[in-house]
Amino acid sequence: MKHRIWELDTFRGICVLGMVIIHFLYDLIDLYQIVSWDYPVAVKFVMDWGGLLFIALSGVCATLGRRSVRRGLVVLACGLIISAATYGMYYFGYAYKSIIIYFGVLHCLGLCMILWWIFKRFPTWLLAVLGIAFIALGFYLQTQPRVDVYYLMPFGLPWKRFSSSDYFPLLPNLGYFLVGSVIGRTVYRKKETLLPMVNPKNFLIRGLNFCGKHSLWIYMLHQPILAGISMLLLMAK
Repeated sequence: MKHRIWELDTFRGICVLGMVIIHFLYDLIDLYQIVSWDYPVAVKFVMDWGGLLFIALSGVCATLGRRSVRRGLVVLACGLIISAATYGMYYFGYAYKSIIIYFGVLHCLGLCMILWWIFKRFPTWLLAVLGIAFIALGFYLQTQPRVDVYYLMPFGLPWKRFSSSDYFPLLPNLGYFLVGSVIGRTVYRKKETLLPMVNPKNFLIRGLNFCGKHSLWIYMLHQPILAGISMLLLMAK
């Protein structure tokens, strides 16, 4: 985006900060079992829907920017680094096997961005139809029994005994990405803010915008930092 739309960066910043909070609570409650809290309703809502909103937002932004394939390859590479890191945690005995991220949000987003190079040629109405169809198909696959075919896992059919700390299959998430692209082509067709009366230089908005603009770096760096904090808390317990 040559001229960034501030509310999109703000919303992305809110999403990424929510993700940091969720991951920190996951470390404290499930991974290291430092505390024995129950997740509040608001936290459960973010856990269930935060990733969906972030993927849809990425679909909106895909219609406003360029070089989606290059950005997608970078995001996908970061996802593979996360996979290697989580496997290392399991291999060296720092976590259970369920910590391994085989196909998480970065893998999914990276592939969605790469596939956008194809989908961007489609008319908006067709993107809407495909988006709804992919979402419906994804929910249908969730009702099906698991299989012992490993290569179907990225599409929404994980193998038996599959578990992962972060799993975002292409179906239904590619559908949410395409729905976001429809919003980008319609609501943001002029490629300008929808809230011109709001001052984007507000301190809070500037902070959220910073997080939104650097969301990939925050995602890559926050978990090692949170793990270090959790280990210190575990030692002090």
